Amino acid sequence: MTIWMVEDSASNLELARDLLELEGHQVISAEGGVTFRPLMTSGPPPAVILMDILLRDSDGVTLLGEIRRTPALAHVPVVALTAQALKGDAERLISAGFDGVMTKPIDTRAFVGEVERWALRGRVS
Repeated sequence: MTIWMVEDSASNLELARDLLELEGHQVISAEGGVTFRPLMTSGPPPAVILMDILLRDSDGVTLLGEIRRTPALAHVPVVALTAQALKGDAERLISAGFDGVMTKPIDTRAFVGEVERWALRGRVS
C-alpha cells in the first residue's frame, strides 16, 4: 500500500520509511507544507497519511484542513504522528479532525501494524 508521510525530521522519516518499506509498503514523503501541497493533487490517493504536527514551514492541523477540503483525499485517514504526548493532546488532535494519533518516538515493534490498521479502517468520521 502507499503511505504518505509529512515529517521534517530526517531521522524520524528514515526510521518510519525503513520499517514500512521492509513490509512492502511504498512511502512518499514531504518535509512540510511546501513539498506536501503539490503531492495532494498528483497521482492516486494513499491508503493513509501520517502527519507530523510541528513542521518548520507549516503545522499539521493547517495541512489537515487542506486535506479535508481536497475531494480526492476526503476519504483518506490522516493520523497525527507527534511528540506532543501531554494530557489532552490526543483529544485536541482528534477534535481537530485527525482520525488517530500515534506518538513519537515510535514503537518500532508496533508501528507498521498500527499504520496498516489505520489504512484498512479508513476514515472514522
